[in-house]
Amino acid sequence: MTVGPALMARLDDFARHSADWPALTRLYLTREHRAAADQLLAWMREAGMAAHLDAAGTVVGRYEGTTPGLPALLLGSHIDTVRNAGKYDGNLGVLAAVAAVAELNRRGERLPYAIEVLGFGDEEGVRFPVTLTGSRAVAGTIAPDAVAARDRDGIALGDALAEFGGDPDGLGTVARDPAAVLGFVEVHIEQGPVLESRRLPLGIVTAINGASRYAVTVTGQAGHAGTVPMALRHDPLAAAAEMVLAVETAGGAEPDLVATVGRIEAKPGAVNVVPGQATFTIDLRSPRDDSRKAAAAGLLDTLAAIAARRGVALDIQPTHDAPAAHCHPGLMRQLGQAVARAGIIPHHLPSGAGHDAMALAALCPMAMLFVRCAGGVSHNPAESITVEDADLAVTVLLDFLRHFEPVPLAEGPRP
Repeated sequence: MTVGPALMARLDDFARHSADWPALTRLYLTREHRAAADQLLAWMREAGMAAHLDAAGTVVGRYEGTTPGLPALLLGSHIDTVRNAGKYDGNLGVLAAVAAVAELNRRGERLPYAIEVLGFGDEEGVRFPVTLTGSRAVAGTIAPDAVAARDRDGIALGDALAEFGGDPDGLGTVARDPAAVLGFVEVHIEQGPVLESRRLPLGIVTAINGASRYAVTVTGQAGHAGTVPMALRHDPLAAAAEMVLAVETAGGAEPDLVATVGRIEAKPGAVNVVPGQATFTIDLRSPRDDSRKAAAAGLLDTLAAIAARRGVALDIQPTHDAPAAHCHPGLMRQLGQAVARAGIIPHHLPSGAGHDAMALAALCPMAMLFVRCAGGVSHNPAESITVEDADLAVTVLLDFLRHFEPVPLAEGPRP
C-alpha cells in the first residue's frame, strides 16, 4: 500500500466537520459544510491544484495538464451527508481524487489534459426540498427556482448560499462548456452487498437506476374490531398488506429490478378498530427505463384488481419519476482495463442509489467506480471500508488517469 493509510486518516479527520460530533451530520450550506469546504480547499492546494469555491458552493480544484487551459476530466463526488451518516459516502470519492492528483504532483507528472476535482454539496437533498444543486449547476440544468427552496426553519437556499460564500445570482455562470469537459468519473462506495458477496474490492457501474415513486391510499370501512364479522369487512390495511406483497413480487420478476414499500400507516391506528384508511409508498427502480415502466404499469393494474376484489377504494399518485443515467461504454471499458491491470476481475453492476454522476450525464460522458463496503451498509455510522480497498481504488484511478483517452459523448449502444 502507498496511499491507503493516509487516505483513511484524512477521511477520519474530515468526519470531524459535523454538527453533532462524534456522529457525522453535515448538511448543505451549514457551518459544518463550510468548515469541510475550507479543509478541502487546503488539501487541494497542498496537492498542487488551484482551488476555489464556485457560486453553488462546490469546491473546485484544478490540476493543469502539459499546457495550461486544456480541456479537463472531472473527478469527485459530494461532501454533504445525511444525518448520522457514515464517513465514506461521497467523501471517499472526493478525497481519493485529491490523493490521486497529489501523487501525480509528487512525481511531477502532467497529463495531456487537465484534471478538476469537484466536492459537490446537496447530493443528499436533506436540508432543502431540492437535490444535486452543485452538480446540476455544473451541468447547466439547475432549476431557476432552486434558490427559493426553504428548509424547515424557513431559510431560503439562496440566502443560505450567500451566507456560505456562494453567489445565488451567479448559478448560471457555473455551467461548463461541453467542449472544455472530457468526462466525469466518480469513485463511490457501493452502498450495497454485491461486491462483498462476490469477494471483489471494486466494480464498474453500468447505469444509475431510474426510479418511479408513488403514494398509495386505500380507503375502506372503519369498524369495531370485535363486532364486525370478518366476511363483512372492507379492511384497507389487509388490502394494503396484500398489495405490499404484490410490490415485492413485482420487484423480483426480473434481474436488476427492485421494488420497495418504505412506509405504511393505518388510520385511525387504534388497537380495537378496523382501520378506515391505509397509506403506503412504492419505490420502483431499474437501470432499464422500459422495464421499470412496464413493471410499474403491471403493478398498478394488480393493485387495482386487489382493491376491486376486496371492496376498497384505491388512489395512486405518482410522486417522482427519474430516468436511468447510463455510464459511457468507452469510460466503462477504460475503467475495466485499469481494474484488470490491478489483477482484479472486472465486474459490472448497476447503481440502485442516485449520485452526482447522474446530473453530470447531461453535460459529458460519465462513469463510476464502486468500492466494496462491509455488509452493504451506508447512510449509517456502521459504514465501513478497508484500508486495502481504499488504496486499491486510488491505484486504479491513477492507472486510469495515466491511460485515459477522450471518448465521444455518444458511443455505441448503451447497456
